[in-house]
Amino acid sequence: MEEASTAGVEGGEPRYAVVIPAYNESATIADVAARAARQAEVIVVDDGSTDGTAAALAGLPVTLLRNDQNLGKGASLWRGMRHALGLGVAGVVTLDGDGQHAPEEIPSLLAEARAHPGEIVIGARTFGRDAAPRSRYLANRVADFWIGWAAGQPLADSQSGFRVYPAALLRQVEVKHGPGRGFVFESELLIAAARHGFGSRAVPISALYPKAARASHFCPVMDILRITRMVAWKLLSRGMNPAGLRRVLARRRAERAPTGSEAA
Repeated sequence: MEEASTAGVEGGEPRYAVVIPAYNESATIADVAARAARQAEVIVVDDGSTDGTAAALAGLPVTLLRNDQNLGKGASLWRGMRHALGLGVAGVVTLDGDGQHAPEEIPSLLAEARAHPGEIVIGARTFGRDAAPRSRYLANRVADFWIGWAAGQPLADSQSGFRVYPAALLRQVEVKHGPGRGFVFESELLIAAARHGFGSRAVPISALYPKAARASHFCPVMDILRITRMVAWKLLSRGMNPAGLRRVLARRRAERAPTGSEAA
């Protein structure tokens, strides 16, 4: 494994690091990490895997951080982010290690991040959405509504883990990230970002569901309950944020409105 390189700007462009949390991803992690390493420096956080995930990375030009036990996705992301900030990067790219995100699309997100350095860039799954399980698609739409309401701004694909976070944001906020906060962390970070003045914008990405990937670690009952509880508290603490609700509803109405060709 390669240790982290020195901080700075390469080729006149701000440097970014890629953080990949991985828990029992031995079937896919080497391919994902190798492809990501062609785009930027990569930090893989092995979250106490028991299937040889770390061994699968042998010989690859990545930095490997290892949790002694499984702490959850949120804790792994936070550890990787803090490590990346120590390198002096302008921002952090996150993507999953199960092959559902194409590392070749990192440049598209980075182009948007460089153009809008004060915003989170979300890779929104729009291409090939027919391949997504309908239950997951509907759950994501519901999550977009509620998390957008709490954040006070419309969000596209709030459950996508393929994102670019500005370093300035990650230095300002600290979101709970211990065990049990795995899938809550990414949702809460969007809300915290908005409340610190950091907007969000979407870049279309492919929706991939590789056959070799392991089953999702997302628990439909417990994780949805945790996210719902977090969002409810955020709304209650802001008097239900009526202005945010109006903005989200306005976006929904705009999405449903027929285009000029459809109305003709």
